[in-house]
Amino acid sequence: MGQIEVERFLAHLANERHVSVSTHKQALCALLFLYREVFGQELPWTQDLGRPKSRVRVPTVLSREEVALLLGALDGTSGLIARVLYGTGMRLMECLRLRTKDINFDRSVIVIREGKRGKDRVVMLPETLREPLKRQLAHARQTWERDRMEKIPGVAHVLRHSFATHLLESGVDIRRVQELLGHSDVSTTMIYTHVLKASAAGTPSPLDGLCMGSMV
Repeated sequence: MGQIEVERFLAHLANERHVSVSTHKQALCALLFLYREVFGQELPWTQDLGRPKSRVRVPTVLSREEVALLLGALDGTSGLIARVLYGTGMRLMECLRLRTKDINFDRSVIVIREGKRGKDRVVMLPETLREPLKRQLAHARQTWERDRMEKIPGVAHVLRHSFATHLLESGVDIRRVQELLGHSDVSTTMIYTHVLKASAAGTPSPLDGLCMGSMV
């Protein structure tokens, strides 16, 4: 197939098959892979091809009453996950990837690491979830202790990170902290300033505003 045939095929997918935008992109990527890796040919003219645009859809939003009913029907781990999602606004995979060190009860914040586009951010820790999360962490602690007994390697660097954060909290110049940590670039040290953000800790979560009753 040449340019004309490829264009017709992609137009057929979009106009007659009415495939989704992601499926259309997948078909184009498959063709590019075929020509580049199998036939050894580049298709520079594909940059000029018309491509369907993603549709902007209005998100589905539940009322506060519906959220309360939904959370009231969930318990256990699933219920805790649902409450974290609503209580912090984080994505599902961000919640599932949370680690013990990401939940800071003293600051009332949760650090989300490697979110969309690889970015970290800080969100509030809902007061309603304080005790349930502590119970979940206690369970995680048991798993960690079992791993240690079985000689499964753990994580390092926590005290180093704490060292840098506490220095910045104390008012030590970031350039000085950079020298102490041995960072060649101050931008590497700047990552610790994200942990200092107080705005997330001072922002109330909508979860705490619900009449949760016995949901947690």
